[in-house]
Amino acid sequence: MEHKTALVTGATSGLGQAAARLLAEEGWREIIVTGRSLAGAQKAAAQLAAEHKTVTFTPMALDLDKPSSVQSAVAERVKRGQPIDFLLLNAGLVPFKKRVVTATGVESSQAPLIGHHQLTVRLLNANLLSPEARIVIAGAEPARGGVPMFKYTDLPAFAAKRFQGNRTAAVEALIRNGPNVKYVPNNAYADAKLIVAWWTAALARRLPSGMAVYAVSPGGATGTNVVRSAGWALKHIFIPIVNLIPGMNQTPETAASRYIQASKFGTDLSGQFFASAKGKFSGPIEVQSQPHLHDRSNQEAAWQAVVKVSGVDLSTVKPASPSAPSIKSGP
Repeated sequence: MEHKTALVTGATSGLGQAAARLLAEEGWREIIVTGRSLAGAQKAAAQLAAEHKTVTFTPMALDLDKPSSVQSAVAERVKRGQPIDFLLLNAGLVPFKKRVVTATGVESSQAPLIGHHQLTVRLLNANLLSPEARIVIAGAEPARGGVPMFKYTDLPAFAAKRFQGNRTAAVEALIRNGPNVKYVPNNAYADAKLIVAWWTAALARRLPSGMAVYAVSPGGATGTNVVRSAGWALKHIFIPIVNLIPGMNQTPETAASRYIQASKFGTDLSGQFFASAKGKFSGPIEVQSQPHLHDRSNQEAAWQAVVKVSGVDLSTVKPASPSAPSIKSGP
């Protein structure tokens, strides 16, 4: 894959901006820097351009909570006509202490996936991803399980109890944090990132041959704005403890380097979720093999739920012939 054009969401600060710097150092020609407002994206692009004078940093307004903003961003790329070689879906949010729902009826920590889905699918349908494009979406350690203070929902059990076994309806309820879902911020975050992993696997089965997608946990990196909305216990108990334990935290640059590493993976790993080794929050990343991540019924339910909530599905893209790995298939 040639280092031509990369697009990074949430690039005005934190991991996104760190990733943009790393891409510039690797020799990418153009890096599209997105932010909720054009002014914010312009400021970040100017700062990055001052540091890397041989790289083109293109600012772009992209508010993932607003479908119209996503449409406008894609329309802008259609006018330019330059395909994207690396799509880094970095923007994310830790849930608020109290439940917050966007104007489109989506729980705040789930909203980035809906916006990222709309962006990715619209780019694919407009043939704006290059034939060997790589897509990386930000995952998180709680999706693999075993992380203190975080617990993901047992989807098959939840679907059986509340939705007559309909897993798509169950995933939609989690995305919207509807009446059948008790709001617990850390659990909502774990569910959001688990759905990201499932969505990634489902997308991999739909991509044209040559393209690939990966979910990647950046690991522990508390020195960013992502924790601005976190609850008191997470901010003042869990994170300070993590910061005191060697190997449990890392700089934004080190965390963002995981994204860049994944951008070089082959198509044989498409659809996989990468995170730290068991019990770790930093260090090397590895494919996560936990059965709940590889349940194909859960993956497809997540895809269909995201399609329903977002209102956007693939139309012109021909899927690759081989399917992404699936360890377990539920009923």
